[in-house]
Amino acid sequence: MPRFLVDVRPLRENRNFRLLFTGQLVSLLGSNLTLVAIPFEVYQKTHSSLWVGLASLFQLPCLIAGALWGGAMGDRFDKKKLLVLGSIVSATLSGALALNALSLGGNIPLLMVLAAFSAGAGGFTGPIRSAAIPKMVGGEQLIAAYSLNQIVMNLGPFIGAALAGELIADVGISSCYAIDAMTFVALAIFTSFMSAMKPSGQHTGIAMMRAIFDGFKYVRSNALAQAVYLVDLNAMVFGLPRALFPAMALTVYHGGPRTFGLLSAAPAAGALVMAVLTGWIDRVHRQGRLIALVVIGWGAAMTLLGIVHILWFGLLCLAVAGATDVISTILRNTVLQNAITDEFRSRISSVQMAVVTGGPRLGDAESGVVASLTSTEFSIVSGGIACMVGVVILLRWRPGFWKHNV
Repeated sequence: MPRFLVDVRPLRENRNFRLLFTGQLVSLLGSNLTLVAIPFEVYQKTHSSLWVGLASLFQLPCLIAGALWGGAMGDRFDKKKLLVLGSIVSATLSGALALNALSLGGNIPLLMVLAAFSAGAGGFTGPIRSAAIPKMVGGEQLIAAYSLNQIVMNLGPFIGAALAGELIADVGISSCYAIDAMTFVALAIFTSFMSAMKPSGQHTGIAMMRAIFDGFKYVRSNALAQAVYLVDLNAMVFGLPRALFPAMALTVYHGGPRTFGLLSAAPAAGALVMAVLTGWIDRVHRQGRLIALVVIGWGAAMTLLGIVHILWFGLLCLAVAGATDVISTILRNTVLQNAITDEFRSRISSVQMAVVTGGPRLGDAESGVVASLTSTEFSIVSGGIACMVGVVILLRWRPGFWKHNV
């Protein structure tokens, strides 16, 4: 069995990676409290999945701008200092969300603005953190490092989302934001103990916008990178009905905040189990083929979620989807990082960040609009089917992705 378990050598052998791992674990517990609290607060006050989707979509411009700016900055300046700065800004914004929730009735427009700026701050640090991993570990440990990173990325949502449901029901929404602010402070402290991570190459003479443009130009010239982005964007836009979770909890499953917390935590639960059992992934040679197959599996799980209205079965579908997403994420990150040069690493990671975190927000808007025109169930089923069809179309357009071998 050990050959199936995740390789922990990056944690044992690299101090910077240990600090990054620990700091992210603490911070993501808090961040996922906020990610659950925002849509629930919006739905609680508007009773509309459409507004939940629009609130998420409103965050997208700030998120993309933050990711592109962070990617360009990460290739020019010390990544450690930028990560500390981003954590402090995020802590401040989460504190402001807590104060807004404590005010009489809460202010929805202010909530949406603060959530957008918070998404921008997260977008700024995301590509810098992702690009820092290959600089911390050797190429032979890259899959292991990204597998461990997936444990962190999913343990946080699993615990945080489930805890958010309990906090909202027993304490109040403001407690989620307040705890999030404190965990960002902890992340800043952990990051401050890391060694400096100076940029590679010479970038000081390149204008910021030109640096961002060069990153996009690099992606346009790399068919493999395009396929990696598009296969993920397809899954997140059509096959991730997060905006419908509040409506599902309250109207389909006839539950409350705790049911919503379980729905939000279920994908992370499946992903966490799979992340621990990723020791076999570094032996996969046809990586593009496996990515395509697991994304189809994701779409199938979401289709079943919309068809069968039994809570335990819905949680199981979401857990299976989360497990497939871990495999896809690890392989997509590995394919992408091995396909690019270090001088573009943060900028390419910023494009990836925009896709990975922007796609779900587009998906929130898509599922919210479809649900408002039809029904919650139809929106979920049609999105799952569209996800599977999208993979087939992508493979016909980029057949080299299916044949990609290492």
